[in-house]
Amino acid sequence: MSKKHYGKQTGRPVTHEIPMPAGGVRLETFVPWTLVKRGAKKQIITPLDAPQEFLSEAALEREARAAGQDSALMRALGLAHHWQRLLDEGRFSSMTEIAAAEGIDLSQASKMSRLAQLAPDLIEALALGHLDVGVSQLLRGKLSASWLAQREALATGLC
Repeated sequence: MSKKHYGKQTGRPVTHEIPMPAGGVRLETFVPWTLVKRGAKKQIITPLDAPQEFLSEAALEREARAAGQDSALMRALGLAHHWQRLLDEGRFSSMTEIAAAEGIDLSQASKMSRLAQLAPDLIEALALGHLDVGVSQLLRGKLSASWLAQREALATGLC
C-alpha cells in the first residue's frame, strides 16, 4: 500500500508534519474504524470501545436507514419542492405550465404541489417512518396551510 493510502482502509493513525516559521508541528489523527466490503456496498465497522456519543449517532443513522421509506411519498415530496423552486425562481409562472411540461393532469399537479407546504418536522417524521401516512392519504386530504393544523390532522389521522 502506498504512503498516500496509508490509514485509509483500516483507520490506522496518520501523521502529518505541518511546516511553520518557528519549526514544524506534528499532528497525528486517529479515527477508529475499519472499512469492510459487504457485496457491492462498503460498510464502516467501529470498535467496541468507541465513545458513547459516536455509538448513539451511529445507532440513529442505522435507524434512519432501516426505516421503511415510502418511495412514492419521497418522490412526491421531492417533486413538490422542485416545482415550488421553479415557481419561486420564475422559470414557470403557474402550476398549469408545470403540469403541461410534466405531462400530468393539473388537478394532480396541484395536489402534489401542496406537499411543499408541509411542516418541516412532519417531512422529517415521514422520511424516518415515524408517521404511517401514505402519499394517497396526503393527496386526498385537505391539508391546511397552518403547520399546527397539519400536525393535529396527521396526529388524529383525519388527513
